[in-house]
Amino acid sequence: MERVKKNFGFGCMRLPMNGENVDTKEFSAMVDTFLEAGFNYFDTAHGYLEGKSELALKECLTSRHPRESYILTNKLSTPFFKSQEDIRPFFESQLQACGVDYFDFYLMHAQSAKRFENYKKCRAYETALELKKEGKIRHMGISFHDKAAVLEQILKEYPQIEVVQIQFNYVDYEDPVVEARKCYEICRKYKKPIIVMEPVRGGSLVNFRQEALDILEEDGSGSPASYAIRYAAGFEGMFMVLSGMSNMEQMNDNISFMKGFQPLTEKEMGAIQKVQGIFKSLNLIPCTGCEYCVAGCPKAIQIPSVFKCMNNQKIYQNWSVERYHEATKESKASDCIKCGKCEEACPQHLKIRDLLSAAAYKFEN
Repeated sequence: MERVKKNFGFGCMRLPMNGENVDTKEFSAMVDTFLEAGFNYFDTAHGYLEGKSELALKECLTSRHPRESYILTNKLSTPFFKSQEDIRPFFESQLQACGVDYFDFYLMHAQSAKRFENYKKCRAYETALELKKEGKIRHMGISFHDKAAVLEQILKEYPQIEVVQIQFNYVDYEDPVVEARKCYEICRKYKKPIIVMEPVRGGSLVNFRQEALDILEEDGSGSPASYAIRYAAGFEGMFMVLSGMSNMEQMNDNISFMKGFQPLTEKEMGAIQKVQGIFKSLNLIPCTGCEYCVAGCPKAIQIPSVFKCMNNQKIYQNWSVERYHEATKESKASDCIKCGKCEEACPQHLKIRDLLSAAAYKFEN
């Protein structure tokens, strides 16, 4: 971990897009700006942008910069292996897609109680540790979406785990489903460096109702993103905080406050507490827009878009139902056939079928 320069990383799940494809010109410029600012950590997974994230990293990062100048993290994800025999070929395909000979970090992706049992059955952890011995992985870890008790079970069974990636932000800190605080405390108990994902909760801690923005603007010390990312980075043991930046404006904003990182002041923490109260009162759907639910949907429902419409109606008083119909032209909430594949894939453990029924009732009747 000694080559990691700073505790701020580039999450490559929400890259700049040009239609259906990654805008490689914009992404290359963002990569260069990121490296020039003294940061060097990049995070991807094969499922990000249907494989386009890995290929974009090859075109915009790994083919353009020396291998020692960046840290690259990838993941072993459930949809891409059914047995232990599938893991090595899949791993080799990831190396090839990214254009590298090894990954600095390789994570067992989106671990939960159910997924952990499947990973054990397929000896995924053991295979990753073998790859580490062979020099194809420098550090093995996990990304995690479940209760703190499950995290503790995994860390007990596999003490070889070197890092843990958890969802951590000021809204989810005391959330009874995410259990961000409890998961953080388990990581600290087992002395595991922490990688933070979703510090701005899929963008919801940047684009929210005016009364919350007014609270942060009244303090006048930075953008909404700066509050969210610095909040997460300010906790002890935070090895890396990821930001899924999708344009140069976001990149420049994030660099402006993370290059000379300072934790939130007491006054800024007071503002955060007020915003936490607003979010709690709205009872928003805690969807982060990861789109894992969309990949297996037989009706191709853009579930995050539906949930964004439901949340936006609560956040913005001038929001209109017509925006729902614009966002769901190809597939609507009422197209759901209740198969449940989305709920199996959801890291937030949302009752998606019930929520889609509620959306159909709200927007389509």
